[in-house]
Amino acid sequence: MSQLFPSFADEVRHRLDAIDRSAASGGLGSAIEILSSSLRRGGVIHAFGTGHSEAFAMEIAGRAGGFIPTHQISLRDLVLLGSRELAEMGRPEFERDHTVADELFDLYDIRAEDAFIIASNSGANGSTVGLALRAKAEGLPVIAVTSLEHSGAVVSKHPSGRRLFEVADVVIDNLAPFGDATIDVADGLRAGAVSSITAAYIAQLLTLGTADRLRLDAELPPMYISANIPGGDEHNIGLQARFGARILPYAHLDERSPR
Repeated sequence: MSQLFPSFADEVRHRLDAIDRSAASGGLGSAIEILSSSLRRGGVIHAFGTGHSEAFAMEIAGRAGGFIPTHQISLRDLVLLGSRELAEMGRPEFERDHTVADELFDLYDIRAEDAFIIASNSGANGSTVGLALRAKAEGLPVIAVTSLEHSGAVVSKHPSGRRLFEVADVVIDNLAPFGDATIDVADGLRAGAVSSITAAYIAQLLTLGTADRLRLDAELPPMYISANIPGGDEHNIGLQARFGARILPYAHLDERSPR
């Protein structure tokens, strides 16, 4: 076994322990209140992340053990549901372009009772900051999951000059270091990135905390059951139908006007 493995385990462990301590002292309380309040009012939780932060949105939206009234916002929707060309996808400039934010927001059925949770390690890309600003302009609460160390050391790519943590109502630090990687492997090179691990852990803590808040209020949390167990599909489809295109926009492509 590489001698670097235990070093990386330590890097991950002490960050998860710090997140646990923060959660135990109420550090996630404001975010949990936003999410539970939205769900109580029939809202949808919209999750967004670009690059590797897209994994965070997938932890929040549309997975077993997660909430059914959730929706992953993705830049690819600008091609699948919008008017952007396929050739634009995959270019670094795409996620840095602040002009995509309004077009992306307008693709969906977003309502006043909804909430946003946006993940970005740097918190500096134009699309990320732009979407947060649009959500705020619409009066919707925004939760950010970001690296305060990294974000505090970089310049925003949004023309406002603001970074995600400067826009959001609630900010959760994923505790990743500047550059994300934690272990020196060669001259000037590092590996062992931690932001995806800590962000996924935060996503699950938020889900657990929100479900518990709803339970304490005598409300049944509207949660997905794995489709790979008996009765899973029936349970999920029945609840999904209540929200329709708000959470499953792809299923309604045939109902949209031709592009």
